[in-house]
Amino acid sequence: MGLDIDRDHFPDEEYVVFDRRLRDCLVALAEVLDRPGFGQGEATIGAELELHLVDSAGRPAPINRKVLAAALDPRVTLEINRFNLEINTRPVQLAGSPFSALAAELEDALGSIRRAAAAHDAHAVMIGILPTLTERDLASWAMTPTPRYRALAAGIERLRRTPPTVHIQGEDPLSLNCADVALEGANTSLQVHLRVVPATFADMYNAAQIATAPVLAASCNSPLFLGRRLWDETRVALFRQATDDRDDPSENDWRPARVSFGHGWARRGALELFAETVTLHEPLLPVCGSQDPVAVARAGGVPGLPELRLHNGTVWRWNRPVYDDTDGGHLRIELRALPSGPTVADLIANAAWLVGLTLGLSPVAPALLPGLTFGHARRNFYQAARFGLHAEILWPDRPGERVRPVGAVQLIERLLPLAHQGLLSAGVASEEADRWLPIVVERARRGLTGARWQRRAFEQLVAKMPAPDACAALLGHYIKASDSGTPVHQWPLP
Repeated sequence: MGLDIDRDHFPDEEYVVFDRRLRDCLVALAEVLDRPGFGQGEATIGAELELHLVDSAGRPAPINRKVLAAALDPRVTLEINRFNLEINTRPVQLAGSPFSALAAELEDALGSIRRAAAAHDAHAVMIGILPTLTERDLASWAMTPTPRYRALAAGIERLRRTPPTVHIQGEDPLSLNCADVALEGANTSLQVHLRVVPATFADMYNAAQIATAPVLAASCNSPLFLGRRLWDETRVALFRQATDDRDDPSENDWRPARVSFGHGWARRGALELFAETVTLHEPLLPVCGSQDPVAVARAGGVPGLPELRLHNGTVWRWNRPVYDDTDGGHLRIELRALPSGPTVADLIANAAWLVGLTLGLSPVAPALLPGLTFGHARRNFYQAARFGLHAEILWPDRPGERVRPVGAVQLIERLLPLAHQGLLSAGVASEEADRWLPIVVERARRGLTGARWQRRAFEQLVAKMPAPDACAALLGHYIKASDSGTPVHQWPLP
């Protein structure tokens, strides 16, 4: 996120100084983006995987510091709640066999965590939302006690005068007072980073926005929260509301949510998205570095822009632009919509599906936009999150034509060849695409995502026992199946 945080609260004048520095960062970023050759280089991908820690009864285990210390793995870091950890993979070249390389690295890092957790009679779980969570598990005590997370919570509290209420529709609708940002720790995800050259950033970003809905529909894994059946990807609704810094989160609020699908198509490039982030959202963590970004840029250097990176990390677009000063400076798209789990095979298949479809759609993105409005794409995203494989997605038969509702399963099967071609066009080996994309095809054909498996398992179990016991039993079956490595579409029901 750019800078270390060593305090929880900041005086008002530091917010003023930080806001000025953000404007300087935008000027510096414009300078480097206009520089010939900036951001050129091999396309790469990397990933961040968030995890839950649970005890032998399937309850959240607030021991992330102990597990981190025992794992001794530099790829593993703390996450927002005491029962969360995160794996950060190294970037790999997109050409060749990148997804198999990511799978091997995730398996290796997971092994470190699992061995460390086992010493504390705990287990690491890849799942969007733990079905065994209770409201008490998400109180303020659950937050990992670091200045960064305390400052983040204090920054959101500073902007909203009253605690928000979380409302999520579903078979068992939820209304919950949200007193603390620790509620966000209920969610864990897979975030994929795709390096993009500046000249193609707008088309690639728009393609990612369009691709996210059909990809998410085939990847949902968060249908249960606090014993209630909600969205297939409840994480999308919960994350938006848990981190809201507005007193009135209704659609009529003049301030946009910090978690959003965005505000329109990218027309020129990455700069406009960073400018929106700075202009639309007040700072939460006003920590300034010592570098003068404009002076560095005008001297021909590559500015770090730590303030912009820090602020950008507190505005959670589902597809987020990223600036990085390493390797001579470059841009990435952080694809943030995918849930954690159910297995490494499922995670990597989802990543290949999303990256491939983004690459496949990028050349035709300009032709798609006249008929596929940003409102259509945003609606598609939330429909996919709510209904998964049962969603209806608005899509044209051909680029430039009017959209019409298409069932998610039908659309997924129709788009898989385009995702395959997208991967091959970027130099991904054909056997690599042939290894991972069929997992998505089978999932769609059998109608069995992680979310659908959890729903069916819960309905079978809750007919025999109280809901809390059914959630615990479900998680036990889920962990056993997940640890087997078998993709979710092949899992038996309990």
